[in-house]
Amino acid sequence: MPIAHAYTPGLTVSESVTLRKTRRLPLPGQIHVAPGQPVAATDVVASTQLPGNVSTVNVAHELNVNPEEVPRLVLKAEDEKVQSGEIIAEYRALWGIFHSVARSPVAGTVESISDMTGQVLIRGEPLPVEVTAYVDGMVVEVVGDEGVIVECHGAMVQGIIGIGAEAHGKLALLVDSPDQVLEAEHISEQHAGQIIVGGAAVTYTALEQAREIGVAGIVVGAIYGDDLDQFLGEPLGVAITGQEDAGITLVITEGFGQIPMAERSFQLLRNHTGEAASINGTTQIRAGVMRPEVIIPHPSREVQPAPSQSWHLTTGSRVRLIRDPYFGLLGKIVELPEELQTIETEARVRVARVELEDGRQATVPRANIELIAQ
Repeated sequence: MPIAHAYTPGLTVSESVTLRKTRRLPLPGQIHVAPGQPVAATDVVASTQLPGNVSTVNVAHELNVNPEEVPRLVLKAEDEKVQSGEIIAEYRALWGIFHSVARSPVAGTVESISDMTGQVLIRGEPLPVEVTAYVDGMVVEVVGDEGVIVECHGAMVQGIIGIGAEAHGKLALLVDSPDQVLEAEHISEQHAGQIIVGGAAVTYTALEQAREIGVAGIVVGAIYGDDLDQFLGEPLGVAITGQEDAGITLVITEGFGQIPMAERSFQLLRNHTGEAASINGTTQIRAGVMRPEVIIPHPSREVQPAPSQSWHLTTGSRVRLIRDPYFGLLGKIVELPEELQTIETEARVRVARVELEDGRQATVPRANIELIAQ
């Protein structure tokens, strides 16, 4: 490979892809499907139970007795069920004149009774965990008692960053062009449970309106960082996202600020308006890159291989920067120096000189840029 070239993957925007999604439990459990079985996105494919939290009851303190007395005063045996508020230990003295009790703070099971500490440990009720298929497709493999692999054929749009976990709903296009901003007045009660699509940006008031109505997800070209931080109630961490308790899933396809959605992404989403889709805002920028995504299954259609593309950087290539302080900004390559250069971390790396859309030029490591497909 010539020294001026570099392998720089871009975002997938395709009308026809085949995906395999691993649906794994946090602990071994029960598998509810078999290989070859078709599944819908919301079907539960595996389930398990996580151990409940442990609560400590200091019986010796509550009954005002010595720890070694506790086992004979406890009314329950180890592994026995208890209800929240139920008396688990009782002490009477002087023909009942002095009477004290200790109660369980939770429903669960007595896990241990200690004559050393005078404490009783109560394990709360198990927490049920269910894993759904996430996409419409076919189970192609069962991974022991831990999960399954679901294969899906359909269209896909990846974003540069997102928030929120997996969600599902019908696509609804709310703007007329990829450079139009998604405003609160575009969103109404009819969009509850849907995945709505905007253009160049989404306003803070639109985010709040969507959350209040119960919109499942938003796909938009860009967002102002301050609006996103205000919506989340804290600054967004860019190392990994997806665990935010935002009440909505958001996929940003281009970057921060006000950037028109790429025409190819916008037209693909427009073409599938009204169809069921799956969305996931989980993003991991560093090792083990994960992109936020929108998937529109169409298993009845013939899947064509995606057109081959060259991912070599050359002068004039359109790129997106994916590290601070230029995260999300677009530009074009103006120079690819062959010699290694020393960066702030004192590492010597190959760099690219990029002319940003606002006219500034930035010299950045080639690993910090992403080629945009033409």
